[in-house]
Amino acid sequence: MVGKLIGRKKIFPVLSPKKSLEGCIGGILGAALLGWLYGHFYVENAFPEKNVSLLIALICGVGAVMSMVGDLAASAIKRNSEIKDYGRLIPGHGGVMDRFDSVIVTAPMIYFLALLLLAVE
Repeated sequence: MVGKLIGRKKIFPVLSPKKSLEGCIGGILGAALLGWLYGHFYVENAFPEKNVSLLIALICGVGAVMSMVGDLAASAIKRNSEIKDYGRLIPGHGGVMDRFDSVIVTAPMIYFLALLLLAVE
């Protein structure tokens, strides 16, 4: 949303021509804000002894960065292979792989950060 509204500086025009620096920063800050809100209003209300809002915000911010890395890595693979889409199941969306490219990188990172920082028992 931020990139569409105020995005000017393209960061990887060859790999992903629509990604802007402003959009990336907005996405990271937005993810961190949503994580903080979730931690503050849901987790800390359910477990008052836990003070985890900032840790959850950090995990969400890192997750946003890793999501962009996964998306850019998939774009690089497609560009190097000279293919437009990974498949035809979802026309115009790059195929099923484009729906999951960021999750493949992000999910393990979120899992291990949660284990490390939140001491899940």
